[in-house]
Amino acid sequence: MLYTFSHITLVLMSLSIAICLYRVFIGPTIADRIVALDTTGINLIGFIGIIMILQDTVAYSEAILVIAILAFIGTIAFSKFLEGGVVIDRNHH
Repeated sequence: MLYTFSHITLVLMSLSIAICLYRVFIGPTIADRIVALDTTGINLIGFIGIIMILQDTVAYSEAILVIAILAFIGTIAFSKFLEGGVVIDRNHH
């Protein structure tokens, strides 16, 4: 039963990732693209988590951690760029 539901969930998450990637490339605004990238990262984390459950392993936990950190930092950097146009503010007086 868990095997069947896990595979159905993987298919639905794959569809969700495809829709988010479509929004990343075709999104009407930059804010939509940033949100779609963040959502893609969250979906990838869930996708890998379900694969870990199916394979009964913790081998991919480092990959989940790296994706989570990169998604967070990427969202913050893109949002800061969108807000002010500068990612790293260096005040030279």
